[in-house]
Amino acid sequence: MGRITKIILGLVAALAALFAIAAIAVFLFFDPNDFREDISKAVKESTGRDLTIDGEVSLQLFPWIAVEIGHTALGQAPGFGAEPFAEFDRAQLSVRLLPLLLRREVTVGTAELDALHLSFEVNSDGLQNWSDLIAAEESTESEEGAPGASSIDISGVDIRGASVRYVDKQTGDSYFLTDVNFSLGRISANGDAVPANGSLKFDIQPLAYGGEMSVDTAVAFNQDAGTVSFGDTTLEGLIEGLVNSPTSLNFETAGIEVQLDKQIVAMQPIEISVLGVDVAAQLQPFSYAGAVEPAGKIQVAAFSPRSLMHLFDVEAPETADPVVLSRVIMDVDAKVSESAIELSNVNIKLDDTTFTGSLVAPRSSTGKYRFDLVGDTIDLNRYMEPASEAATSSTSDSAPTELPADLIKPLNARGGLKIASVVLGDLKLEQVTLGLDTANGRMRIYPISADLYGGSYSGDVRLDVAGSKPVLTLDEKVQGVDLASLALAMFEQENITGSMNGNFKLTGRGNDLAEIQRSLAGSMSFELKDGAYEGMDVWYELRRARALLKKETPPEPVLPARTKFSSVTATGIVTDGIMRNDDFVADLPFMQLTGKGNVDIPQATVNYNLRARVYKKPEALEGATQEEIDELTKTVIPLKITGPLASPKVSPDLEELLRQRVEEGVEELLKDKLKDLFN
Repeated sequence: MGRITKIILGLVAALAALFAIAAIAVFLFFDPNDFREDISKAVKESTGRDLTIDGEVSLQLFPWIAVEIGHTALGQAPGFGAEPFAEFDRAQLSVRLLPLLLRREVTVGTAELDALHLSFEVNSDGLQNWSDLIAAEESTESEEGAPGASSIDISGVDIRGASVRYVDKQTGDSYFLTDVNFSLGRISANGDAVPANGSLKFDIQPLAYGGEMSVDTAVAFNQDAGTVSFGDTTLEGLIEGLVNSPTSLNFETAGIEVQLDKQIVAMQPIEISVLGVDVAAQLQPFSYAGAVEPAGKIQVAAFSPRSLMHLFDVEAPETADPVVLSRVIMDVDAKVSESAIELSNVNIKLDDTTFTGSLVAPRSSTGKYRFDLVGDTIDLNRYMEPASEAATSSTSDSAPTELPADLIKPLNARGGLKIASVVLGDLKLEQVTLGLDTANGRMRIYPISADLYGGSYSGDVRLDVAGSKPVLTLDEKVQGVDLASLALAMFEQENITGSMNGNFKLTGRGNDLAEIQRSLAGSMSFELKDGAYEGMDVWYELRRARALLKKETPPEPVLPARTKFSSVTATGIVTDGIMRNDDFVADLPFMQLTGKGNVDIPQATVNYNLRARVYKKPEALEGATQEEIDELTKTVIPLKITGPLASPKVSPDLEELLRQRVEEGVEELLKDKLKDLFN
């Protein structure tokens, strides 16, 4: 039998026997009120606390020994103020006399307790105002043991208008239970279930949660097995402060068994409904001897995040697909430990995307969130701003996109995420892998890798928001990416083919993306290989420029206009968002382009001045006359590349070309004059 059961039953039997013997003498010879001071003195010697009985004490002898006590208060532990630790307005207990005397059977009438008030407190040093009572009880039990009884029968228990106060001055938390009413049916040693029900109101600070609860169950006490069992149990209530309006809570289980000796709780499957979310759980038996650390399987039925946002008075974002964020299903194995809540065998379905893996949520404010998740496919376009609104905001004077510094600063998390397929815009990434490590306002996303249009992407992204101004650092690389697919995805252009390699190491500072772009510094390099630029025929433009200078009829263009290249390379230093490139080289089948220029990253524009040298390769110079070939191959031709990065314009620099021709003419004239002079 459990220690608590022995103590309770022993005390009931001892009190009953004491009442039976003492009550006769008291009833016949004394007024029970005369013994208030003696009782108070005995309590003082036993607990060190003051017991004040200022209500009337009445006694009935036969056939029940019944005692009724008026207002009584038990004082606080030293150092915890003057408010009583416990007090009640009225208590009544009765014991049938003859069964107790003849057969040691304890038959107790309905125990009644009115306006019980308990005040528990933990002071700033961590001391508890009830620890001295526990020590006194354990000392008494070890010295005397618990007296027994052959059987016990209690007609019922009625507690009316009780309240409980718990204040922890170390944490600042406080819990208040008021209007506590509890009723328990007949209790006997045969272990039969008895009905039990109750209700209360609660207030939790500083969370500002409140509400009311009611419980309905059946309780069975098995004295031999040392167990207390609860049958079908229903808990219903209304919670205020959790969301913007009161919300209902429902809890149901088919049974709970408490093994008092082993201090273990075993529960049948439970069902919980709160905030419109239905949760089913199967918990393993757990101990309550120390920290309560339950474990089990939890299933969350389909619910709508949008509906939850509404309950928490959070405006749900408008998305391109209004259906998204409307369905989440969860199936996890959960374990509560002293430091964290661990979720394993996680299966979460968000709309059409399934994530599996594990999650760990800390139970302290300084703990670290951990995750390891694998997803199948997700189309991020569905979660973006609607296209019409995005277009409006891009053409209006909308505020720049700010970095989520307030969200990142308190975040303490580390983990990894893998997704088989991600769609963003027209960009499609396969086999995406990323790691996240963030703490103290410093976030690092590394490693990042993905298959990207026949090639690969890898990166290391850092965001530091710990200082007065956020700092973004990028170290990214692309290898073997198909240019046609990339240009279509990023710029909605079908004007280039080939493959691309690139390296980008950049750092920017700013409170928003626009400010960061304007402050970018670092280095960039790229290489384009074995492709063609559609919509522009550089060879034709050179022939046309020559014809214009010579005032000849321009040649007929060859359609579709296309400029093939075998290699385009450039490296540059980035300052204030502008890359300065002095080593641009492009190899075309019929010529080589070299030069320098700038790429304005915030404005996404290019401005290059190049010099073209045409090779003497007649097979590559389609449609040109020998005169054109002779003139173009002996001349260094100036070219300009200008305009938007997505669709730059390539054209001969006619002004520079004309200047060169004038200089060449002047040079020839001077040579002729010098020849005439010296001849």
